[in-house]
Amino acid sequence: MKKIGIVITDGVGYRNFVLSDFLTEISKKYSNVIIYSGLPKESYDKLSLAENIEVKELKIFLESKKTWFYRKLKEVAHMTLHKNYYGINNNLKRGYPKKNTKRGLLTKLAYKIAGVYHSEKAINKYENAQFNAFKNDKITQGYLKVLKEDNPNLLFFTHQRPPYLAPLVYCAKRLNIHTTSFIFSWDNLASKGRMMGSFDSYLVWSDLMEKELNYFYPNTNPKNIKVIGTPQFEPYVMDRYKPNKLNFLKKFNLDPNKKVICYSCADAGIGANDSVHITSVMNYINNNPNLNLQLLVRTSPAEDGLRFEPLKSKFPEIKWNVPKWELARNNHVESWSQRIPSIEDVIDLRSILEFSVLNANMCSTMGLDFMLFDKPVIYTVFGNESNGLYNDQLFLNYVHLEYVIDSKAVAIAKDEEELHAFITEALEQPELRKNNRQSLIQLEITKSLEGTSKRITKELFELTKNSS
Repeated sequence: MKKIGIVITDGVGYRNFVLSDFLTEISKKYSNVIIYSGLPKESYDKLSLAENIEVKELKIFLESKKTWFYRKLKEVAHMTLHKNYYGINNNLKRGYPKKNTKRGLLTKLAYKIAGVYHSEKAINKYENAQFNAFKNDKITQGYLKVLKEDNPNLLFFTHQRPPYLAPLVYCAKRLNIHTTSFIFSWDNLASKGRMMGSFDSYLVWSDLMEKELNYFYPNTNPKNIKVIGTPQFEPYVMDRYKPNKLNFLKKFNLDPNKKVICYSCADAGIGANDSVHITSVMNYINNNPNLNLQLLVRTSPAEDGLRFEPLKSKFPEIKWNVPKWELARNNHVESWSQRIPSIEDVIDLRSILEFSVLNANMCSTMGLDFMLFDKPVIYTVFGNESNGLYNDQLFLNYVHLEYVIDSKAVAIAKDEEELHAFITEALEQPELRKNNRQSLIQLEITKSLEGTSKRITKELFELTKNSS
């Protein structure tokens, strides 16, 4: 029997790896399981964890100026190297500072250096400089001490990006502990910046993601990439989260004689047009009273939903689901990451997916959630460069969304007329895009939802044996 360390980064990682069957399965395979938590330790108090699972809260790491600069240089160089990808180039442009503050000038310097030196070799040099800058940091030394005492055979990161966890990767390398990371989301590789560090092995959602990883991180050994699906959706096939329709209708005060349309919001940073899209859905409902429709809006778990108060006054008939994600603490470098999901919210979400007739959202992963329940999905992107709305149509150029568009699994509504036509299509022909939806799910997830945690556990254990 072996010992494994699991790094739970944030609320989404908590949902994926704590509220799924993962901890149950991993505790059967290893003699000791240590959760190194980026969330407060008390977040796990209400759970019935196996006796061989221990939770250790990580002290919050704050970057020094030197560490920050090398990390920024690494990220900008990675984005410069791959700026032919629209999403990466968009993030590269957005990150260029507008003001000449001290931080702004240093960022501009990073852009200038990376503009010239951005090969994979240069990126690895920047990462080495970043990691060397951790050496004398007190928090890093604390991480090193804990890992040395625990001596896990493998350290598993449930998210590959958060820079405040990079010192853990550094410490594991110092101690020759095998590191593996799960690629967090479907858009991370072809749209985001560099990972927090180079890992020994990776777990990915799909065959497609495996190809992307080999392309964006060419130093990775292809044998060390394992396709496992994702635990993000596993609760949808778990008995303990099975919903009851009557409870669902009662909880959200929904009319049992009306069909439910769900609009799922983006977070405030990119969801500036959410109110415009929601208003358009309500216009359709009000213009077609004979169809007996009602709207349920699910806000982003990353926010409190207060920005929608004017909309609630305008349309009191809208029902709202503000996800039950508790903010564990404020004193964190990324406070939104400290929102922790409840079991109640997992059931609420599954209920919405199961009992709604269609979904509209702004290019969200939620489209995949609804497709797993074979529900029609409409992407609402009303904004462009010239109409005065937030330009959400630019996201259609991102590689992961080009796959969605090409699949024809999702209807793309660029204005109210198109949205209303696609709602009609979804209501009258819900099976129209069924085969396209199934093909897209196979492309993006590859593996079945059933047995995901067992599959992950098996691959981690094989990596553990091979690294011993």
